[in-house]
Amino acid sequence: METLKLIENDPWLKVHSQVILSRYQEAIQKENELTQGQSLREFANGYNYYGLHRTDDQWIFRDWAPNATAIYLIGECNHWAKEEAYRFQSVGNGNWELVLGHDQLKHGDLYAFHIEWDGGQGTRIPAWVNRAVQDDTTKLFSAQVWGPEQTYQWKNPDFSRGDDAPLVYESHVGMAGEEERVHSYNEFREQVLPRIKAAGYNTVQLMAVPEHPYYGSFGYHVSSFFAPSSRFGTPDELKALIDEAHGMGLAVIMDLVHSHAVKNENEGLGRYDGTRYQFFHDGGKGEHPAWDSYCFNYGKNEVLHFLLSNIRWWLEEFKFDGFRFDGVTSMLYFDHGLGKAFTGYDDYYNANVDVEATTYFYLANKLIHEINPKALSIAEEMSGMPGLASPLADGGLGFDYRMAMGVPDFWIKLIKEVADENWDVGQIFYELTSKRMDEKVVSYAESHDQALVGDKTIIFRLIDKEMYFSMRKDQPNMTVDRGIALHKMIRLITAATAGGSYLNFMGNEFGHPEWIDFPREGNNWSFKHARRLWSIAEDKELRFHWLADFDREMIHWIQDHHVLNIPEVYHRFDNKGDQILAFQRGDYLLVFNFNPVQSFTGYGIPLEASKWKILFDTDEDRFGGQGRIDHSMTYYTKPSGGLTSQHYLNLYLPARTAMVLKKQAFKRVR
Repeated sequence: METLKLIENDPWLKVHSQVILSRYQEAIQKENELTQGQSLREFANGYNYYGLHRTDDQWIFRDWAPNATAIYLIGECNHWAKEEAYRFQSVGNGNWELVLGHDQLKHGDLYAFHIEWDGGQGTRIPAWVNRAVQDDTTKLFSAQVWGPEQTYQWKNPDFSRGDDAPLVYESHVGMAGEEERVHSYNEFREQVLPRIKAAGYNTVQLMAVPEHPYYGSFGYHVSSFFAPSSRFGTPDELKALIDEAHGMGLAVIMDLVHSHAVKNENEGLGRYDGTRYQFFHDGGKGEHPAWDSYCFNYGKNEVLHFLLSNIRWWLEEFKFDGFRFDGVTSMLYFDHGLGKAFTGYDDYYNANVDVEATTYFYLANKLIHEINPKALSIAEEMSGMPGLASPLADGGLGFDYRMAMGVPDFWIKLIKEVADENWDVGQIFYELTSKRMDEKVVSYAESHDQALVGDKTIIFRLIDKEMYFSMRKDQPNMTVDRGIALHKMIRLITAATAGGSYLNFMGNEFGHPEWIDFPREGNNWSFKHARRLWSIAEDKELRFHWLADFDREMIHWIQDHHVLNIPEVYHRFDNKGDQILAFQRGDYLLVFNFNPVQSFTGYGIPLEASKWKILFDTDEDRFGGQGRIDHSMTYYTKPSGGLTSQHYLNLYLPARTAMVLKKQAFKRVR
């Protein structure tokens, strides 16, 4: 029997080798069935057939609705009336087609489909629509003809993101401004992209791009999978955003929600042709019990065609540089992983795993890298399924990275439940570096999840109500001092130990003081908490800029010196009683004193004979510290006895501080 590298790398998987191999073979068989000798890219071509297309002298609509008995185009072109001249013709295999003259439609026209089936009928936004708009008064959605005379001309058509480790700035366009309203693609391009570039991040992750009826869903209840959300602007304005980011050297990835779809029928895929089972599983299997949404049927070839074509659409039409796949755990397991503790390998290789979903991931990741070998594919997954971020050829599912979702959970638990003086530095290092050796992860202290209403950001957990009363520099406060010190240390140790990539949600780097709460009935439809207050990080009277300045120093260090491209993180020393931790990554040594009260003079860190210079530390005046550490010195290790004995690097380690040192060229005396 063929042995896959995934199994060779992990002896504990041998007992499950038959299941792993069968899943791998099933994915290959499905690929062959779909492609019939073509490439996956050629197969994922649905948007070039379905939807609305304009030729030199006519408009052509095509749709797939196998349960439909009739389809009519209704819209501004015919006063929203069902007319025989606008009736689609059945062309076989559940496909429908309507051909109109070039003068019967124009750019900007609103329209919808009127679909009839045995026993019912309904108005629908076309499944393959690439532009949908919402009426400000009625809140109803319509499709819109998007065919400007001048197509968007790319300024940076050949951008490639390079080989640097992704430093991801997780962003939401609508809440990226200070005003209490929805902000636009153009505003993000003009005002936020320069901030991201200056902060040192190299990858922008855009949330909530595909159209979604409810703003407060954070974009996770998608209705139109091929349409960028019109509440932020036009498709061309999104392209301009991505184009300008590429001009700055920034890659742009998007949250891809193929884990489920909104139940809405008029503007979504729910009962599109009168049946649930067109796109989704029927019955309970097709409803997500926690998300009030429908679950795709990944075993259906037409659904695979739809979803894989969607991937190609965003990569080629908008030149996105990859995806962060949302809800991967939900897709992998029939119980969606809800309330389940994954305690052993048996949990990943039993009847609870949806093999049709593992096949989909194989196909999706192969397609992504076939289109763009440099594209990023990141899995939001919490069960820890082995091989998720291992190469397809090794028997993995082909993601480039998986989210290290246990890291923010660890920080929350530690801050909530353990007093500072009892923080175990050995445990901290273990939790931050524990991962499968054959996978890379995106590490993060917190993301948008921790900033949502009902939860708390790290800065809020550390400072709480003092955030509102004591963030001015002329208001001394020990709680705020503690919070700022730990905020910097937590981010530095999380980023410096990251297993390949690091992520931050916009504004969290400077301790944004407001949680995220989108307009809803419960808050009287307020935008107060759906925005980012950039100005407080620029106000030199406030302390927020200290955190932003430190984050900028940290991220530029990682980016400029390719720190996360160095795979090994070596544990050098820890002392649980003193709460001192030291680890090394390449030529960089990081030393942390988590002790809340005790500073140490001449503290010895055991190393080989070497010399070091401090690059930066969390206690610098410019970062809101006390400036207690001398950067002018060159630090040499000293032997404990003779020259061949253990050497120690003796450092002054103030309480609640961390420092980054760089190894210097050193000629040992013999």
